[in-house]
Amino acid sequence: MVNQSDPDPLGRVFQAMADPTRRAIVERLVRGPATVKAIAEPLTMSLPAVMQHLQVLQAAGVIVTEKVGRVRSCRIEPTALRQAEQWLGRQRTETERQLDQLDDYLKGK
Repeated sequence: MVNQSDPDPLGRVFQAMADPTRRAIVERLVRGPATVKAIAEPLTMSLPAVMQHLQVLQAAGVIVTEKVGRVRSCRIEPTALRQAEQWLGRQRTETERQLDQLDDYLKGK
């Protein structure tokens, strides 16, 4: 379970996305908002287990849930995913820069 007092929001996103079930839920929600029932339907687990996964994603800021009457709906909250994407992009850029330097060194430039 996610530690909500963790001051590292990026770490919470990566922790939440480490689970394949939660990644499947996010992949579903990227197509558009969905009810909890629709999210749970293709998964081979109980509704309470699905709710736990949704709570982890919500605590990490990856999704937002809303209850209207008796129906709970979920949607992606893009800010947290954008921050993770930007962090990964910076790491990729730095790694590519280092590999270019190594290539130059090996070629004797």
